[in-house]
Amino acid sequence: MTGEPAWVLWTIAAAVLVAAALVWWVWHKGRPFSSGDVFRASRLSAGNRLFPTQVLITPTSVVQYTPRWIGRREETIHMAHIASVRIETGALLSNIIIETSGGSDPIRCHGHAKRDATAIKALIERYQTDYYRAGGPPAAGPVGPGRSGR
Repeated sequence: MTGEPAWVLWTIAAAVLVAAALVWWVWHKGRPFSSGDVFRASRLSAGNRLFPTQVLITPTSVVQYTPRWIGRREETIHMAHIASVRIETGALLSNIIIETSGGSDPIRCHGHAKRDATAIKALIERYQTDYYRAGGPPAAGPVGPGRSGR
């Protein structure tokens, strides 16, 4: 050492460790939360700087996933309950509004790349078409003993 007290070095080392832990946490929370068709918002958009919102499109539902410092927020809409998909494009990024037929609040996804927005809409339309071609939800199972069919 060059005459500096040991506490200065320990303080610098602790600060570096804390900064590395924060960088790892932000990176870990920003990874895709599921396998499949996951679309992540740009970190350049408002509200997505640290933890970008993600949208998962499956054959049965749309899931909006928003990580937080501790925990997460998820909202899911079944394909049968999606009434419309609207894309609002800006100079660089797009917003996607997924309206429901059930009267609940729509899913609003801000800050997606334009190609991701069109891919999200195309996947939803494809999965809805497949869903309704198959006849919608499966028929109810047989009525169990002691129950009436009403």
